[in-house]
Amino acid sequence: MNGSENILNWFEISVADIARAKKFYEAIFSIKMEEQEMMGMKMAFFPMENMNGKVSGSLVQGPYHKPSADGAKIYFNANPDMDAIVAKIEKAGGTVTMPKTKITDEIGYMANFIDTEGNGVALHSSK
Repeated sequence: MNGSENILNWFEISVADIARAKKFYEAIFSIKMEEQEMMGMKMAFFPMENMNGKVSGSLVQGPYHKPSADGAKIYFNANPDMDAIVAKIEKAGGTVTMPKTKITDEIGYMANFIDTEGNGVALHSSK
């Protein structure tokens, strides 16, 4: 691996109910997710236009995907300011577990939440 590649190239968020999870993420991020079934799994993909080395991923409902609040923490980019996204989380069926919190002036802010499937997820923004 050379220094210009992302160490992370794909992520999957395990879900118990693909329709419910898709509705939640579409609501909080104001996006449209495309669905597909493959290899015995139901998937809904985060937008992937103009990837050019950027990371994306999907929601996955399948026999090897079990939601967990204690697994790896995924931080979604909420730039420039996460306030609008945080305001949508509970209305869409999630739970804010750590409100917007300043890390440092240089790094910005973070917030944690539990999605409709029980996954612990996070946001990061510069403001």
